Formats: sequence, C-alpha cells, structure tokens
Amino acid sequence: MEELRAEELRAEESCTQVPGTAPETSVVVRTDAFGVLAPPVSRVRVDAVPRRVAGGIVRPVKVSPVPVTRGPVVHPSTRTEVRSDCEVHEPDERTESTWRQLSAFVIRGLTNVHSRIVNAPEWMVSLVFHVVVLLVLALITTSSGAVGRIVLTIEQGDDDVTTELAEFALDPVEFDDVAEADTPVDTDLDAEIFEIETPVNLASLTPTLETFAPAANMPSTEKASEPQNMFAGRSGAMKQKLLKASGGTQATEDAVALGLEWLRRNQLKDGSWSLSGPYAHGARNENQVSATAMAMLAFMGAGSTHRGGQYRKVLWKAVRWLVKQQDRQGFMAARSGDHEKMYSQAQAMIALCELYAMTGDSWIRPYAQSACDFACAAQSPEGGWRYRPRFDSDTSVTGWFLVGLKSGEAAGLDVDRYVFPRVDGYLNSVQEKGANDYYTVGYSYRIGEAASPSMTAEALLCRQYLGWHRNMPGMRNGLASLTQNHPINPRERDVYYWYYATQALHHFGGPLWTQWNDTLKVELPASQELVGVERGSWAPHGDAWGIYAGRLYTTCFSLYCLEVYYRHMPIYSPQEIAAGEELDEA
Repeated sequence: MEELRAEELRAEESCTQVPGTAPETSVVVRTDAFGVLAPPVSRVRVDAVPRRVAGGIVRPVKVSPVPVTRGPVVHPSTRTEVRSDCEVHEPDERTESTWRQLSAFVIRGLTNVHSRIVNAPEWMVSLVFHVVVLLVLALITTSSGAVGRIVLTIEQGDDDVTTELAEFALDPVEFDDVAEADTPVDTDLDAEIFEIETPVNLASLTPTLETFAPAANMPSTEKASEPQNMFAGRSGAMKQKLLKASGGTQATEDAVALGLEWLRRNQLKDGSWSLSGPYAHGARNENQVSATAMAMLAFMGAGSTHRGGQYRKVLWKAVRWLVKQQDRQGFMAARSGDHEKMYSQAQAMIALCELYAMTGDSWIRPYAQSACDFACAAQSPEGGWRYRPRFDSDTSVTGWFLVGLKSGEAAGLDVDRYVFPRVDGYLNSVQEKGANDYYTVGYSYRIGEAASPSMTAEALLCRQYLGWHRNMPGMRNGLASLTQNHPINPRERDVYYWYYATQALHHFGGPLWTQWNDTLKVELPASQELVGVERGSWAPHGDAWGIYAGRLYTTCFSLYCLEVYYRHMPIYSPQEIAAGEELDEA
C-alpha cells in the first residue's frame, strides 16, 4: 500500500482514493495562446481506482467517470488542475457571453461588407480598381536612359535693380493635324570613320585669285563689334530702311514674294519639303531635312515666323515636323545620305536657332540648344566639320556650322567659347600660303588643295563672324579679288558661290558691294520663272550644283541673295565703312 501511495502522489492530476469510498476525479482546465477558454477535461486515472490485493496480485476495479462541467478560466501560461474531491465549479457566464457578442459583431460586419461589394454598381467597382492600379503604378519609376546630375546655379545679375513690374503672357499652343514622323534613331558620335574614295570637286577650283597691294596707310586691325540683334531688320520700319540703304528695289521684293509662294505651294502635308518633288527637275537624292530647313530659312529671311507674318501657318507645320526628327543627342539628319548628313544638320540648326532668336518661344529653346550642343561635340580636332562627327574638316561644311553656332549665340543659347578659336585655326590651315601670309586672300576646300572663289567667299564670311575688322588687308583684298575676277555671270551660274559672296560683300559695304549688287538685283529677278506651274522658282539648269541639288535648292539660294538687304543686320557699322573708304582714298 505504501508503494501504491507513493506512486499516486507522483502521478499528475490524480485523486486520492481511500478504500471503500468513491473514486476522485481530476479536472484540468486550459486556455490556448490567445486566452480562449478550452473545454475542461475529466480524467479518471487507473492509479486512482480502488485496488484489491488478492494473492499478491493488484487488480483494478472498473469505475465509471463522474460527469464534469466547465471550470473557471485559467491563465494561458499556467496549467491548473482543479481537485475538489470531484466537485467542479461552473464557468463565468459573463465571459462566455462577451465572446459570443464579439463573434457575432465580426460576422455581421463581414457579411455587410460582402453584401455592399456584391450589390455595388459596376462603375463603382471599376473606379475603385483603377484608382488602386494608378496608386501602385505611381510608386513605380522607370528611366529611358541614364540621367546625369542637374545643377541649378543662382547668382547676382548685372542688370540694374528696378521696381517696375513686367507683364508677359503665355500663348496657348494649337496643334494641327500633322502626320507623325518615324521615331528618330540616336546618333553615335563615335561612329566608324571611313574615307571617301571619290574626291569632291567644287564648281570653280581652277581660277587663280589675283591679290591687290595694300593701302598706303595701314588701317586698324581691331576686332569688329558684333550687332546687338542680327535678325532685327527682317520686318517693320527697319526692314524698309535697310532695303533702301543697301540697294534693294521693288523688283527684288516682287521676286522674293513670288519665290515664297512657290515654296508654299510645294509644302507637303506633313509640313516638310522634298528635294525631289512634286515639282519638276528635283534633286537626284531625297533629303527632306535639308529641303525643310532651306525653305524655312527663306520664309524667316523675309520676316515670317511660326507666331506671326504672312506664312505663320506654313512655318508652324514646318517646325513641328523638323523637331520630330531630332534624337536625344540633338541630331536631326539620320535619314539623310552619308555625304549630306552634316550639311542637313547644320542647316536645321540654323533654322531652329533663328526661329528661337526671332520669337523667344520657350518650347523651341531645348531643340535649338540640343542642336548647338551636338555641333560643339562634333567639331573635329582640325577645328572644322565634315561628313562625320569628330572626323575631318572641310571649309564648306564648316561654314554652315559656324553660322549656326553664331545664330545660337545671338539667340542667347549656350555655346562653348572654345569652339570659335578652333574654327579660326582651321581657316588659317586652308588659307593660301604666299610670300607674305598677311596679305594672302584665297581659301581652299580642304588642307593642301587649290583655292577657289566659293570657298574664299565662305571663309571670308566666317572671318567676319569671328571678329575680323573690316579693313584687315586679307579681308579687303580677298573680296576685291572676287568682285574683279569672279563677278556674277548669268551664263555661269553658281548660286552657292553667289550666296556666300553676296553676304560677305553686303557686310563689307562700300564700292565693292555696290558693284556686286548692281548686277545681282537685275540678273536674279530676270532669271526667275514667271509663267507656268513653276512660276516663282529658279530652274536648276546651268547652275554649278543645280543638276544634283534640284529646283528647290536653286530657288532657296536665290531667295537668300535677294533677301540679303535685311536678312542679317550689317556686321560693320556705317562709321566703320566710311572710315575705311577714307583710308582707301588717301
């Protein structure tokens, strides 16, 4: 019995059984980890059942378990056995009622939400769904390319402080239905370099330029002062003043008006122009970027912009088409021919820079700035430009890029100031070498080639934009040689040469310009077509490059020559011109 008693004491959740009495019942009450009451468990252990010893054998007696009701709530961290001689307390009814109410409340809430969702109108469900999707997408950011740092610099201005208020207005932009252009492909500035097997021969490489002796009194060679606004003379009273002062006539203005009407009639529906048609005698190769830029320059030279003037709508459609051709590096001539890409790019840059300078329209600025950035990055080690970025240089392509960058500079765009000294160095390398380099006048197409009138005229115009003084001997002698040896000859037409010589001589002024213009203002209007479907244009037959570039090319360059009186403000002031002529007479 003592062993049996000891075993009963060690047993967990047991009841003490005295022989001859009813067995004790063990009641265990537990809760789960969340404090929820678990049903009580009644146990009748074998160890607690009365035993009889008979013949040394312990035999259990079968005893029925005592019914047990729920017990009190027990803390989840403890295990409690309630032993009360088989007496069990009833649970707390208030706790059980609270849990039932809470469960019923949760079930009713979920049922109500489910019912509202099921019965909600379709538009409400769609609205909620799309709002959630938009919120998720708003948290997702993507990038089309690497973005560098953006640095905002704020500094003290140089202008005088004023308390006056300035008024300005932002005009709404109206878009016409213009066909979308193909997505431009980014241009690799480090493209593979190739050499051209067939050299380019310009129209007039053989004539020899005659030099003139310098004046007895050496003039000043200081840098020329640049005009404040090189495009300020294209409209209004200033236009009429410059037209009269520079020798323009009603005949030249009538020819310009007819030429612009021809260009308007041949604009394509998407806003561009074509070098090959729809007119007669187009170019051999198509180049829409060049054609569009050249046409735009003709309209802008006469005073129209996309915001004003007689051809406002024409230019609006054109500039919208042109900017769509630009890729993220600023390149716009991806679809042009290999030998024409950089020509096209420079012409398009001039068009955008001039349009921004004339209007100040803020949406054009990034396109014009990007074109200037491309030009600066594409400059070759020699200091000029040619058919491939950073590759080679020739005077023809270099002249277009220099004029474009100067137009951007005049418009207030950012241009690398180291570009212009490098261009000056390139021009030195193609300048004809003689016994006295200071007085040499000829310039060649490329280094080591013979000088030509067209490249000499273009290079001298570049020198003017780079700051050469009017009376530097190289300037005076070069232009004098052109007017004497290579005047305008209707039987030997070369509108490319005439275009550059006309500009350089107009800026130079004086008797040389008068001599040149006396022929220009008569012969060009006389050669314009005045009847038929091509009325207002200039035929390409007989022109040095017309057979290759076509009717639009000869028409645009002829218009540039006839607009020269007001197209750009004179680089040299009347006082500089008068002083130079007095020195020549002395």
